[in-house]
Amino acid sequence: MHGVVTSVERLTPSLVRVVLGGDGLSGFWPDAGETPDTDAYVNLALPPAGADYGPVFDPAEVKETHPRELQPARRRYTVRAWDPDALLLTLDFVVHGDEGAAGALAASARPGDVLVLTGPGSGYRPDPSADVHLLVGDESAVPAIAVALESLPAGARAVVRLVCDGPDHELALVTRADADVAWVHRTPEDPTPLPAAVAALARPEGRVHAFVHGEADEVREIRRHLLGTWGLARSDMSCSPYWRRTMTDEAWRAVKREYVKAMDADA
Repeated sequence: MHGVVTSVERLTPSLVRVVLGGDGLSGFWPDAGETPDTDAYVNLALPPAGADYGPVFDPAEVKETHPRELQPARRRYTVRAWDPDALLLTLDFVVHGDEGAAGALAASARPGDVLVLTGPGSGYRPDPSADVHLLVGDESAVPAIAVALESLPAGARAVVRLVCDGPDHELALVTRADADVAWVHRTPEDPTPLPAAVAALARPEGRVHAFVHGEADEVREIRRHLLGTWGLARSDMSCSPYWRRTMTDEAWRAVKREYVKAMDADA
């Protein structure tokens, strides 16, 4: 499956929106229904420089016929929006200079470029039976949190804590819910303020359904707090470490499985 870039928009200094279209997306989400999961994602297949295939290719076939150094890098991104009538798929990318395969691609993307992808996959949606929805993350989690907020009905309660590099990196979020939304900013003195922002919250009354995604060590610290201090059940939390500070994408992917196993074993 593939899409052709129709537009590129820089939302903040670190977030770029890429919209894909075209008949290559036909049948992309045939079973989405009216209430698809809010963290639905696609896996992009990004060829290295000098690859002798593309722009449209079968990732499975390339894996079978090419050495590792010529195989596409795989990166997972949240479906920010899908328009099945217009065949338009919106993806938001975190971009820090030219770091990372997908970040560099988003920074240089132009209309007419082709992106090959597989998916979608999914797994989380705010539980309508919960009393409160806790949504926590950094820039990498903003697309999923934005979609979750948009899905909440009037009368729902949400507590949202987000971290970014400063006021110009904040993004307006839309919801019908009664939402307490606050951003915290990294500083040289405090580069990881998100766990403390969550620890400063009083536990809401009732059943809390939590979504905590972002930097690995921050997610793990917040998860421990929610398990221990708040007493949340593991089944009421979606906690995913998308990346890890000081690690490249490839280095993190090599150790992520073991890290998640260790995180899941935390009391």
